[in-house]
Amino acid sequence: MRGVRCIPVLVLLGAVLAGSAAPAQAQGERDTLRILFTHDTHDHWYPTQAEGGAYGGYTRLATLLRQEREAFPSGEGQALVTLDAGDFSMGSLLQTIYSTDAPELRALGEMRYDATTFGNHEFDYRAGGLAAMLNAAVESGETLPAIVEANYRPPESDTESWAAWENYGVTDYTVIERGRSADGDPLRIAVFGVMGEEADSNAPMSGMEFEPAAQAAQRVVQEIQAREEADFIVCLSHSGTDNGKGEDYELARKVDGIDVILSGHTHTTLEEPIRVGDTLIVSCGADTANLGRLTVERNENGGLELVDYTLLPVDETVPEDPEMAAMAEVFQRKVEEGYLRDYGLGYDQVLAQNPWSFPAIQTFGEAQQEEPLGNLIADSYLYAVKKAEGADYVPVDFAVVAEGVIRSSFTPGPITTADAFQVSSLGIGADGTPGYPLISAYLYGHELKDAFEVDASVTPLMPEAQLYGAGMGWSLNPHRLIFNKVTDCWQVLEDGTRVPIEDDRLYRVVTGLYCGQMLGTVNGQSFGILGITPRDENGAPVEDLEARIIHNAGGAEVKEWYALASYLRSMGTVDERYAAPEGRKQVIPSWNPVDLLRSPNQVGLTVYGVVLGLVILVLLVVSSGGRRKRRAYGKGRGRGNGYRPYRG
Repeated sequence: MRGVRCIPVLVLLGAVLAGSAAPAQAQGERDTLRILFTHDTHDHWYPTQAEGGAYGGYTRLATLLRQEREAFPSGEGQALVTLDAGDFSMGSLLQTIYSTDAPELRALGEMRYDATTFGNHEFDYRAGGLAAMLNAAVESGETLPAIVEANYRPPESDTESWAAWENYGVTDYTVIERGRSADGDPLRIAVFGVMGEEADSNAPMSGMEFEPAAQAAQRVVQEIQAREEADFIVCLSHSGTDNGKGEDYELARKVDGIDVILSGHTHTTLEEPIRVGDTLIVSCGADTANLGRLTVERNENGGLELVDYTLLPVDETVPEDPEMAAMAEVFQRKVEEGYLRDYGLGYDQVLAQNPWSFPAIQTFGEAQQEEPLGNLIADSYLYAVKKAEGADYVPVDFAVVAEGVIRSSFTPGPITTADAFQVSSLGIGADGTPGYPLISAYLYGHELKDAFEVDASVTPLMPEAQLYGAGMGWSLNPHRLIFNKVTDCWQVLEDGTRVPIEDDRLYRVVTGLYCGQMLGTVNGQSFGILGITPRDENGAPVEDLEARIIHNAGGAEVKEWYALASYLRSMGTVDERYAAPEGRKQVIPSWNPVDLLRSPNQVGLTVYGVVLGLVILVLLVVSSGGRRKRRAYGKGRGRGNGYRPYRG
């Protein structure tokens, strides 16, 4: 809101004596703000192929942004700003030059974004990778968006990061002057950024210090109100919301003075804004599928009124912007020369033909079920480890991928290198090169059973924890007691034979580095009931998962994405086994009492024991009370205390 202007006493007195008043907003005139916004764009330079057509892409988004600015130019009584709520990186092959060339920030600058904030995926290459990216962006000499981040910062000891943040100019907030207000001054839009708690937990290697978002927001809003004459206050929050729930809903509820929260992280698409008190929360979906457009105005009483809210599809009706296409082409060549050359692959090289339709795996709220794409990825891990270890191959008992690291899918038709990378695009290895590597560790059989409970019980609380595997299978009943939903599990031998899992036996497990790092979070989500500890061949806990990275014969890390790419290439045409689920994970809902209670694990036995004990205790109390009443009743009759039998 606009701050109170300081008017010198003599000037005010002169105005009164002259019979005039200080300029004021005329009746009926309102200051209007239009915000064009995105979040979770994830490096989507080119349109993404999907069933029904291609969507998104910076090359199209640039055109739509230009059209919107032309239709609503900043001017008298109105202002337009373009903002992004984080996770602008990590999602395509162009991210492989993130630290050296900063293509994402330069793209936002080319598209004339005014400001953005950091999401958790900006830290996928760790603090050092982010610092290098910020410096590379500045060294480009190009126009760049402001970066605002109020509650997620390097520790004082990280001088490299602080130098890069200061070099770029990362601040808690920025004030954008645009257009003119009714009193003739520029409209001032204060924009600040925060990171959510869950987003922080999804960046386990960031090295940043976290301040609670509401605490930081309260501090920054008060500073803006005290020091700036802001007409509007906008928060770029990488925290998330889900139709009236989530961290951004709580942020709006706890902190007064925020006009608009642009909500990123959960990839939510809100068809209508969520109003919490005087604050509007908006989200337009991920991967540049839509451009959000919000128009608000300040009424005569200082209140915020919604004028327009529209999600503009970035679809095939939007033509490609030639300048953005040329920029993408330059970066694509750098990727081929600087990254793909080591793998002997080209950006658009066809790896395999795909006759099947793989449903897109979208995190945050889908049903628990086996997915053929998850099976394909898990099988690719087995294939890659066998190839890497050759004659020294130690059989892998279980290969597993978590839903949260599956970032895209495949449509029928040719699958290229870029497509394969986009499916498994996250992270960086200990070697400093893009792509999470595979790791090998051991789990006891009882810990594997806990892993299956993670899938069955934790997934409704944390959907990205859903598991897809190879070499093991399990069944679950979603109606059973939490942490006791798994009804059966088994190991699948190479010849297809199913055998029971032995609690005290060590099994070799292969997964991605990030999934291994997130085990602690999963344990926390189970309130400590489930326990999964990566171990070495002798059963000793592993403290450093990077020491368990799998390397090929040449010493290079085996990357998740390359495991998938090489497996696809080995098939030529995607095998028919991936056309449908194979029964690796069986979800069997049942309310039958026998199905609900049979084969309880230790959690179930404990709960059932407690319930049985309480029932017995209640029965004993009721029975004891009944005996006392009968004794009292008998004594009363014998003493002639006024008892009279009923005579009807």
